[in-house]
Amino acid sequence: MIPASFDYEVAETTAHALALLAEHGEDAKLLAGGHSLLPMMKVRLAQPAVLIDIARVTELSGIRVEGAELVIGATTRHADVAGSDLVKTETPILAHAAGQVGDPQIRHRGTIGGSLAHADPAADLPMTLLALGGSVEITGPSGVRVVGADDFFTGPFESVLATDELLSAVRVPRGGLVPWGYQKFVRRANDWAIVGVAAYDGRVALASMGGTPLRALATEQALASGASAQEAARLAAEGTSPGYDFHADVDYRKHLARVLTRRALEGEAG
Repeated sequence: MIPASFDYEVAETTAHALALLAEHGEDAKLLAGGHSLLPMMKVRLAQPAVLIDIARVTELSGIRVEGAELVIGATTRHADVAGSDLVKTETPILAHAAGQVGDPQIRHRGTIGGSLAHADPAADLPMTLLALGGSVEITGPSGVRVVGADDFFTGPFESVLATDELLSAVRVPRGGLVPWGYQKFVRRANDWAIVGVAAYDGRVALASMGGTPLRALATEQALASGASAQEAARLAAEGTSPGYDFHADVDYRKHLARVLTRRALEGEAG
């Protein structure tokens, strides 16, 4: 299908982008790589009157170390995250997850901030940020606020971002030697997860098991009490509310959550 007509604005700086958001209000959407927004526009699930292109805002990209955290600008491409020696050293699970997003074309255009702001409960990076216990920087008219991943996602394709704010950076803890595992069950290599699991230092996050990426809290509690990976993984589906479609029903998704959680806890990166 063809998107509805829209106007196009190019932001030169973060301040310029905020000014354009203030000017156009709820009629505006931010555009960086476009691989989350444009497919929704093509099927008319999103019909913004104005697109504000922030891809040229250089202050919103890049990867750097700040104390105990790795800070990644929102418009940093997935391919740059996946290929970064700094990310591979400090947060290898994030480099791995970025390398699982879509196909090479998508990874060279899509951005980490766009994926997180899109808040798809089946996507790789929201689940990974939740497992890492990371946070996002949100910039708006009142300045910058930092929101933890546990509080950022509020529903399917919904987050705490206000219409006059933009996601400006991602913060994740440094921990190159922390044990981790990553599993995603898909029909084809570049599909969204039918079920996904990211495990990092005792935290376990699930994709496609509810309206947002979810923590497998029962599994985490079992691990903290000394349970084995196999024992803890049996609890992975507790407290979840997966949907169903032609790919998998509810029971099959719960089964996948248990199987993939065991593999992730055993350090597999599939």
